Amino acid sequence: MSNMTIKQLKEIQSLLSDAGHDYQVEIDDGKVLIMGPSDITSSEVSFLFSRSLGNWIYPRRLGRVFDSAGGFILPNSDVKAPDISFVQAARLKRTVRSFAKLVPDLVVEVKSQSDRVKLIEEKIRLFLSLGAKIGILIDPDQKNVIIYRPEATPIILRNQDVLTLPDLLPGWELPINEIWPPEFE
Repeated sequence: MSNMTIKQLKEIQSLLSDAGHDYQVEIDDGKVLIMGPSDITSSEVSFLFSRSLGNWIYPRRLGRVFDSAGGFILPNSDVKAPDISFVQAARLKRTVRSFAKLVPDLVVEVKSQSDRVKLIEEKIRLFLSLGAKIGILIDPDQKNVIIYRPEATPIILRNQDVLTLPDLLPGWELPINEIWPPEFE
């Protein structure tokens, strides 16, 4: 079987959309990956993280934040869509109405109920090997955040910790306990 092309990927996305299906589609090593919607806990965690990130980045015009619908064509020809991503302003001065042909500076993956951590880590390590500066894995089940950098040991943060990324976003802080969905009494 030949490798999936960008054109074929767009055709699959169009067919799924026309049929009323909300699936994320990626190309991984020439093969198509179709992923269903996330559970609502993962979705809310993703939103809470994105909101904090966007509220810091946009007023300062530091770059762009994308959700899981934003696809990137990577140097190895894979098309990937991290749950959350950030691209510095100097690298993407204008948005495009197609996949961006670049590697985000920051990629964030939020573990959903059905995800396997090993596969998420592999995806993050792929981004790092292709030029991402930081990868983050948020695990709502373990209530932790793991920060990955190229050639560095991962750092695990828990509820009492504060996430900072001074090498990429100086001044931005996110208390870990603020990314978990609140409980209403």
